[in-house]
Amino acid sequence: MGGQPLFILSEDSQRTQGRDAQSSNIMAGKAVAEAVRTTLGPRGMDKMLVGSGGDVVITNDGATILDEMDIEHPAAQMIVEVAESQEDEVGDGTTTAAVIAGNLLAEAEDLLEQDVHATTIVEGYHEAARIALEAVEEQVLDVDVDDDLLEQVAASSMTGKGTGGLTPERLAETVVEAIRHVETDDDVERENVAVHTQVGASSSATELVPGIVLDEEPAHDEMPSEVEDADIAVLDVELGVRTGEVDAEYSIDSIDQLNAALDAEEQELRGYAETIADSGVDVLFTTDDVDDRVASFLAKEGILTFEDLGNTDARKIASATGARRVGALDDLAEDDFGHADRIRTERFGDDELAFVEGGAAAEAVTVFVRGGTDHVVDELERAIEDALHVVATALDSGEVVPGAGATEIGIADKVRSEAAGIEGRKQLAVNAFADALDVVPRTLAANTGQDPIDALVDLRADHESGGRAGLVTDGEEVTIGDPVEYGVVDPADVKREAVESATEAATMIVRIDDVIAAE
Repeated sequence: MGGQPLFILSEDSQRTQGRDAQSSNIMAGKAVAEAVRTTLGPRGMDKMLVGSGGDVVITNDGATILDEMDIEHPAAQMIVEVAESQEDEVGDGTTTAAVIAGNLLAEAEDLLEQDVHATTIVEGYHEAARIALEAVEEQVLDVDVDDDLLEQVAASSMTGKGTGGLTPERLAETVVEAIRHVETDDDVERENVAVHTQVGASSSATELVPGIVLDEEPAHDEMPSEVEDADIAVLDVELGVRTGEVDAEYSIDSIDQLNAALDAEEQELRGYAETIADSGVDVLFTTDDVDDRVASFLAKEGILTFEDLGNTDARKIASATGARRVGALDDLAEDDFGHADRIRTERFGDDELAFVEGGAAAEAVTVFVRGGTDHVVDELERAIEDALHVVATALDSGEVVPGAGATEIGIADKVRSEAAGIEGRKQLAVNAFADALDVVPRTLAANTGQDPIDALVDLRADHESGGRAGLVTDGEEVTIGDPVEYGVVDPADVKREAVESATEAATMIVRIDDVIAAE
């Protein structure tokens, strides 16, 4: 090119290559992991996240923190995706997965400084992940997954999270009852468990509703507030005066013509109400509007009616009660009805809710969450959602492992022992993987005020002698003991997913040696 430089990128583009690119990406990933590290464990701290509009979120849930943070760096975003993947797959362990991914990057950075090639690190990490998954299998407890064990799983998930002063053990009973309610011979219908929050009472008022809860109020004040043994219809019909699609004007020459038009309109609306009443329906849900006069006619017939339902709520009602959605009033028949033991409305402050309970509706259940403030109920909802996921996961797989950092210690020990049989520099990466897993017990110790090094030494010594110790809480004191004896257990799938997702993210970031950013 005659010594002239060749530009293939726009002048506004920025390019970072080699070690600078690796260092920048690793630093970003570590920073994200560090942001959630202090929230890990029963003594983890909360984060206050303030949005640009002044909205405040107070939580120690890793997935929520990373989701609310305005993260722009693409490598950092990969760590966020680790938490999202963990949340989607198993519902808990998001902080653990993010912290492990960040520490894998920190260990990889040390290896890169020792001139270990990125490809070697990636191969070593994948080999170590394979060994780690085998170690999880060895950690699985030989126990029956009964209600007591499931309550321990739920309580372990919620310990350290905001539960509004209510003990995790009390909430765990409600969570297990909800999951057991939707258990089938084949699996767990997790989507049939909903969580509905309502501000205005102590968290101790949280209860399980055998049915569904809707943020709806009757279409007319004179309608009954409670209907028992209810036949239910779900319509996609507007119950109002029909209007044409073409604009038209009508000329009225006399008062008689006006009265005739009004009488015809009234007769049409009354006909809607009579058709519904003659069908034998007790409670009506419709996704469209109900004219005030139709609502008045229905109220006189004693038919409880709810209007303007969203499509999601209408689908939920139809599915829960066994009703079929009807698109034309003339098609409404008894075969389309659903059924519930009771439908009632109840007012909470300025809000009115509809409860659809029992009968076919009881195939779905709702955890009705109460709390004194919005922040309390929001954090309580997040804790219960995580607990529901892990209980469903444990019940579905039938596999649980010790919690409190014990499983991570056991996995790291096995990875180190297997590393001795791996040749070449890849062995360094396998050992680094084991060191990265130690971040979980070290962080648990630091968050409880203990010395991380001393705690790690004691935990390793116990495991080497055949124990399975972790950092457990005995009342106010944190001590080293058998997590199973203290009822601290986690689903095995949570550990597997954390290892797999953290490894995938870390290896992807380590392999990047060129970052090209357009303006």
